[in-house]
Amino acid sequence: MLRTILVTVILGIVLFTADYFSIGTYIHPEKWSILAFFFAVSLLQHRLMEQGFKENREKFVQFYLTTVVVRLLLCLVFVGVFLYFKVPSPNSFVITFFAFYLFYTCFEIYGLYRNLRRDLE
Repeated sequence: MLRTILVTVILGIVLFTADYFSIGTYIHPEKWSILAFFFAVSLLQHRLMEQGFKENREKFVQFYLTTVVVRLLLCLVFVGVFLYFKVPSPNSFVITFFAFYLFYTCFEIYGLYRNLRRDLE
């Protein structure tokens, strides 16, 4: 969980400094809402996986796939709500959201791969 907090803080610093350069014009103004959403979803996912390890380590795959489905559904609801309430420049919003989604998914896969590799050794 500490890694998730650290990555979110680093990403927040990058977004904050991007506002001072011309890069900030390409990122949607709702970037802080998107970042907060992904941080909350990552914490929820971490807690669910922690519960899965406490109960039964043999059900790791089921808990992991459940968290992936929950994350996907929450992402669809989040984007749907923002688009329903007519967020300005929806294309930019979806592209920014997708970039954050890919970033957090790659980070999650890297962490999972690292943990699995450590357990196999």
